[in-house]
Amino acid sequence: MGMKTQSLEIIIIEDEEDILELIEYHLQKAGYATMGFLSTENVEQFLEEENPALMIVDRNLPRVEGSEFVKKLRSYGYNIPIIFLTAKDKDSDLEEGFKRGGDDYITKPFKPKELLLRVEALLRRSGATSSNKLKYRDLSLDVSNHELYINKTPIELTNLEFKLLYTFMKNPNLALERDFLRDEVWGEDSMNFNDKTINVTINRLKKKIDPTGKKEYFLPVWGVGYKLV
Repeated sequence: MGMKTQSLEIIIIEDEEDILELIEYHLQKAGYATMGFLSTENVEQFLEEENPALMIVDRNLPRVEGSEFVKKLRSYGYNIPIIFLTAKDKDSDLEEGFKRGGDDYITKPFKPKELLLRVEALLRRSGATSSNKLKYRDLSLDVSNHELYINKTPIELTNLEFKLLYTFMKNPNLALERDFLRDEVWGEDSMNFNDKTINVTINRLKKKIDPTGKKEYFLPVWGVGYKLV
């Protein structure tokens, strides 16, 4: 699986603790980060702050039925890939699950290996693990075609801005030093580089990807540089 999966986070909503632990165990062993919930209660808040690559949702949950919850998430515009985990395996149940926004389905009891294969396939399809596409929050970077999309809208970037954003998206949530950014992004061209260059380029990039300044992608880290948050 390599390093690619290292930072991919998977949410599991499953009210049976032993099954939840089993799923987390197998996913972690395969190199994913996991976050388990026993109900849908705090999931929305979590999604506002984090950017998981995939969700595994049990349908038979306390208070809210899993696919109803997913339908609600979809209506808010969340397009995160979702696998339903369920004991409901009638054709009508499956149809209902897909109509409400599920991408795949696993019926209980399930084989852990099958779960992992389905997770992998779905992540591949969503572009989360292909080496040419990077995703972070609502940013999607297609490296081979040199394109940036924000929620499917293409954004024009200069070569320099693209390289800078690519460097940040490869290292999300890490404080990147100015020297590191200079070497990675400007490299050979660093003759024309001074301390203001990074600030200027980051500000230009910000204006393009966050014109209203509400999303705050870049955080200055005092004495170090910047990080993508």
